[in-house]
Parts: sequence; structure tokens; C-alpha cells
Amino acid sequence: MLLKEIVRQNRAAFFPSSSDWKDAIRKSCQPLVDTGCATPAYAQRIIECVEEFGPYIVIVPGLAIPHSTKGSPGVSQTAISFVRFEQPVIFDPEDREKDARVFFALAAVDEDAHIKNMRQLFKILSNEELLEKLAHVSSPQELAMLDDQYLGG
Repeated sequence: MLLKEIVRQNRAAFFPSSSDWKDAIRKSCQPLVDTGCATPAYAQRIIECVEEFGPYIVIVPGLAIPHSTKGSPGVSQTAISFVRFEQPVIFDPEDREKDARVFFALAAVDEDAHIKNMRQLFKILSNEELLEKLAHVSSPQELAMLDDQYLGG
């Protein structure tokens, strides 16, 4: 249901590339901003966290989950966005395992909402075949179809 919900709420976007990882984080949060769930200050907070803690948001090779701590500035609604880049985003040139093309940006108003978001994403993370398909999806329609195929949409 998660992927269809993202499509239905206009929180999916597709880009050829990003100028750098900071631009990628801003772009991954843009659907949250466009739909009133967060402000650009939230993307900036995530960038600051990555600068401080390293690319903790790259959960598995190819997949990043930009998110920040609870009570981050600029979050007004719990939501998840999906953004895919044609070209991999490089977080650490020394560690190409940290490259990512698929981004699920999380915004949560509280800890319970954050845990719920992570539970939904875990179903996706635990399916290697679905992760591979997400790396090549090119439209909201294709994204919604993957929900039917893999998540019982």
C-alpha cells in the first residue's frame, strides 16, 4: 500500500541526476515540501546531520532514507516521499557502497509516527528483487504497479 499511497499523494519524483549529495537530499525532500508536509528547513537539517554523522541515511547500497531526529524543524505532517535518480548519487567517493539512486525521505511529527514509517519501509528493504526494480522505475504508474506486485497493494 505504501508505494500507491506515495503516488496518490503526489510524493514521487524522478530526476536524471543531482549536482551533489546535498542537492539530492533537497530534491528527495521536495515532494514533502510541495505537499505541505515539511519546509526546506527540514532538508537543511538532514544535510547538517549527514555532515556531522556521515552518510547514515544510505541503509543498503543504492538506497537512501533521508530523515532527521524527532522534533526537527519544518515538519508539519508525517509522510514519505519517493525520489529516483538516473545517475547514482555519490556520498563518499572512497566508499561506493554508499552510492544511492533510490531515496525515501521520511518526515515524522513524533517517535510513534517515525516507527510506523520505518515499519512500512522495512517490507521494501527486505525484498531485494523489489529494491532492484525500484532502481529502474521511471514513472508514478510503474511505482504503483510495483506495490501490486510486491506489497499486495
